[in-house]
Amino acid sequence: MADRTTELSNLSADCASCFGLCCVALPFARSADFALDKPAGTPCPNLRADHRCGIHTRLRDQGFTGCTVYDCFGAGQKVSQITFGGQDWRTGPDEDARRMFDVFPVVRQLHELLWYLTEALGLPAARPVHADLREALDRTERLTLGTPAELAALDVAAHRRQVNVLLLRTSDLVRAGFAGKGGRSGKGGGKKDRRGADLMGARLRGADLRGGSLRGAYLIAADLTGADLRGADMIGADLRDADLTDADLTGAFFLTQPQLNAARGSAGTRLPDSVTRPVHWAARG
Repeated sequence: MADRTTELSNLSADCASCFGLCCVALPFARSADFALDKPAGTPCPNLRADHRCGIHTRLRDQGFTGCTVYDCFGAGQKVSQITFGGQDWRTGPDEDARRMFDVFPVVRQLHELLWYLTEALGLPAARPVHADLREALDRTERLTLGTPAELAALDVAAHRRQVNVLLLRTSDLVRAGFAGKGGRSGKGGGKKDRRGADLMGARLRGADLRGGSLRGAYLIAADLTGADLRGADMIGADLRDADLTDADLTGAFFLTQPQLNAARGSAGTRLPDSVTRPVHWAARG
């Protein structure tokens, strides 16, 4: 496995190269997303000895929707094969297993930043900050290659803040191309900056949100049927159970696969090339 992970295709889970870390390291809380409680560091009862999920094809039916919307951005294989050199937590010392479980969430956060930075470098409008983005990407990549001790001691929040300055600048540059567009009266598009907005259950059917900022917006169960989200900044937007039927997300950026997996959509939903249509949307036509 190559050490470089700066292509979007490499920043997604490769479960065959991972030791089921998300099924062990992370905690579950009994809810609509998980059928049981599971503390961090304890293997999920559905995890098999070969590190595969025993109910992978039936996760939604068995009450594990949360598993179907999760993606480690490739951190699982990085920690398994590079950070710990292929040492299986089942066969290694208990101390190494604990360190692996502690490091996994750290690398996952770094890999999410790599996703955003890599995507930003592919946006022509962000060319004025490409040099800074490349430097931030290289620095983040180097951090992912740290030793277990270095990763455990890393102040990830501080690094995220530094990277976020560049991502905000990228957002401004990309969305500037949509200035003066949108804002249809009564359709929810009048305000372009909706960062952190509480839009849970909002009726945004047919809304013109072109070039808007939906950073960190709460769009849980929002009706975005037929909405125009072209060129919108989607970083951190909570799309759980949001209805994206026939919505147009062409050119929407900083949209991740986990966000999309948590939403509802249809064959008519138009998506950016950086993500794929969730399998569970097929049943909705």
